[in-house]
Amino acid sequence: MDTATHNFLGNIDMTLAAMPLEALEVVVDDGVATITLARPASRNAINPTMREELGAVTRLIQQDPSIKAVVLTGAGETFSAGGDLNGMSDIDAATMRQRLTAAHAYLTELVNLDRPVIAAVDGVAFGAGFSLALTADIVVASTRARFCMAFMRVGLVPDYGAFYTLPRVVGLQRAKELIYSAREVSAEEALSLGIALEIHPPQAVLPRALAIAHSMKHASATAFGLAKRALNQSYESSLQTMLNLEAAAQSVAIVTPEYTAARARFAAKQKPVYEWPKRE
Repeated sequence: MDTATHNFLGNIDMTLAAMPLEALEVVVDDGVATITLARPASRNAINPTMREELGAVTRLIQQDPSIKAVVLTGAGETFSAGGDLNGMSDIDAATMRQRLTAAHAYLTELVNLDRPVIAAVDGVAFGAGFSLALTADIVVASTRARFCMAFMRVGLVPDYGAFYTLPRVVGLQRAKELIYSAREVSAEEALSLGIALEIHPPQAVLPRALAIAHSMKHASATAFGLAKRALNQSYESSLQTMLNLEAAAQSVAIVTPEYTAARARFAAKQKPVYEWPKRE
């Protein structure tokens, strides 16, 4: 475990200071945490250790208000090849259910994290790797990125939340087609389907994701957290429920120091502190 990661864990929760990260690397720089899936020998395949560490790191980030945004990426030229099938050769039904139930707890924490999460996807995002990318608020992909709901190829069903996230991103009929066919989706098609927000040359993907993250750290943390919660809830709520939530959220946001400062800058005709970074 490198010094940056050790200090990151120790500063937030001393009980985890001695815990080495085996499957992840975490670096915090100027308010942005970069989480790297770090099992390059297995193409960053997701195993129980990675899931547990991702949950632990997510909880630590939630506890640390100095971390304003998160970038999720993969080591090498791969985001993630999916679940580690080598660890599933002799698994029984009860163990699988228990394992996925635990994974769902980590997934829920990541989806509900009240900070922006940007996935920087290079290479393959297959199976559970694709599902993991879909939990991010924004996906920035490389021109060589490939996405695939590969589960049907091995006689399994999508997991890691894909039944929830994929239809919300691409629509129900397209989600069915991607799951049933288990076909690969190119970066260009991912862009057209809304899976990726932007595509860039491989060397520019992580810098672009970091640029977005560093810009978003200047947004009101309160306003962002409220907006993310409302958007996550919108597909399961009525219009009236969302209008009530809107009114409640705005009543909180309007009394924050960030709004007061932004209003003063607007009145003084000054440039806003928070602006989305332009594409180069």
